[in-house]
Amino acid sequence: MQKPLLEHLIELRRRLLYAFLALAFGVALCYPLAPTLFQFLTEPLWQAMGEESGRRIIYTGLTEAFMTYLKIAFFGGFLITFPYILLQAWLFVGPGLYDHERSSIWPFLITSPLLFLMGASLAYYVVCPWAWAFFLSFELPGSANGLSLQLEARMSEYLSLMIKLIMAFGLSFQLPLVLLGLSKLGVITLESLKRQRKYAFLTIVVIAAIITPPDIISPLSLIIPLYALYEISIILVKVSLNKRGRADVRHQMD
Repeated sequence: MQKPLLEHLIELRRRLLYAFLALAFGVALCYPLAPTLFQFLTEPLWQAMGEESGRRIIYTGLTEAFMTYLKIAFFGGFLITFPYILLQAWLFVGPGLYDHERSSIWPFLITSPLLFLMGASLAYYVVCPWAWAFFLSFELPGSANGLSLQLEARMSEYLSLMIKLIMAFGLSFQLPLVLLGLSKLGVITLESLKRQRKYAFLTIVVIAAIITPPDIISPLSLIIPLYALYEISIILVKVSLNKRGRADVRHQMD
């Protein structure tokens, strides 16, 4: 039995309210931890500096530190409450789906956070150390004939760059789920995925050049795993089509 539109709107408002309250709770929980989280995010830079004493990150605006900590709290709160937000979306959409549709969506909900974590870890533990070491190589020691050249990064700029990299890598690793979902909807086919390999590779190269730091290692660290995920997507689509074909055969026999 279908619900009237007003009940759907009331249910949507309730789910959005729960998601907002969860996000607000996550932000409030993370804000006291913001300095610790900021130290965690700056550790790749500290290690690239050689753990030298006297190095620092500065802020030049009166409200910059407060706003930066607030951004960290929001970012951390969103990450820890994201599974609950997905659950609220599922509780709103799930009752209107057929059994086979619900069973096909569950793997997406479970796999998506794991893929995001893999991409974010690659950005933090691999890309950032390499990129920061490259940019710090332009520092110059002081001499009797000239001034030294030394990085004094602003905390807001550094945080924005870190969040950009983490989000970009995490979202890029959603590629297999996106392609598999589009194939289930009939938007793309297995043959088109195989045929467009070179264009997919070119697109990945362009995206990597845009969202990664302008050194050599960072783009490659995204291009290689992302294209590997594209090839894995082709395998997953093929497996999905084979399962669907066997299910259709059994259905016809019944």
